[in-house]
Amino acid sequence: MLQNLDEFDRSILRIYQQDPGISMDALGAKVGLSHTPCWRRLRKLEDAGIIRGKSLELDREALGLRVVVIVQVRLRQHDEQTLLEFEAGVQRQPEIVDCYSVAGDHDYFMKIVCADAKDYERLLKKTLLHLPGVVSVNSHFCLNEVKHTSRLPL
Repeated sequence: MLQNLDEFDRSILRIYQQDPGISMDALGAKVGLSHTPCWRRLRKLEDAGIIRGKSLELDREALGLRVVVIVQVRLRQHDEQTLLEFEAGVQRQPEIVDCYSVAGDHDYFMKIVCADAKDYERLLKKTLLHLPGVVSVNSHFCLNEVKHTSRLPL
């Protein structure tokens, strides 16, 4: 579908991911379309699954979540059941904000947010090490957030 997008669609997506609360009239004015054609294009993008919803970004530090940990996980075995159970366990942990299945020396990379190092230690001991199939966990505490965005390059 991406190759079928014209410049109007790309402009709508660029602006909309920056400000999902923008009014249809304002969005249309920015991309050079009237209300109805802009609304139709936006609806088409939603129906095609390109727009999966709207999200609100919260300031994690203002909420007391000052520690970001990148975690590398190795599993003992790689059968379908173990992978499904591990991934289901990950889904239940709100502190795990991103998780990727990866190729290479590890099986998964996760991004975890916590209040402090003690909070992470509790999560590690009580939860992460007990997720199905886990054989090792390597933790990397982030010193500084250089870039953070959910916006895609369009």
